[in-house]
Amino acid sequence: MSRRVPSWLLPASVLVAIVLGLLPLPDALQPLRPYWLALVLAYWLIEHPDRAGLGLAFACGLLADLSFGSLLGEQALRLVVMAFIIQRFRARLRFFPPWQQALAIGALLLNDRIVDAALNMALGLPLVPTLSWLAPLAGMVLWPPVFWLLDALRLGTWRRG
Repeated sequence: MSRRVPSWLLPASVLVAIVLGLLPLPDALQPLRPYWLALVLAYWLIEHPDRAGLGLAFACGLLADLSFGSLLGEQALRLVVMAFIIQRFRARLRFFPPWQQALAIGALLLNDRIVDAALNMALGLPLVPTLSWLAPLAGMVLWPPVFWLLDALRLGTWRRG
């Protein structure tokens, strides 16, 4: 028996992820900012693949590029690469507990950082700051709470508990 997912939840979670990415942080913490949009998309790709796929990742990436003022298509490419890997290994990822999923998400976020650095090098842009290589670790630590929050909202257990 499958539960009906509220139709507003996916777009609302993507919007919240973009807003979290836009919130100002102190200069010292800026390189450690987790990639919120990648975390939210990873959740939907793992838990609700019939509503989330490569097209959604591409569209969210373009929206993020416009919102953040980055090179048009940069985040779209990064998110599509991540979405492809998640779709390929979804059957395995789905049955890991959240703390084990966090290790896989950390590896995906590190891969995203590598793709970002490669794009910057290819385009002749400044290299990513050294401290920003720790951002995947922040995303890995935040994965279980993000997963549990979105799962509670998706399954409707938020109001019952």
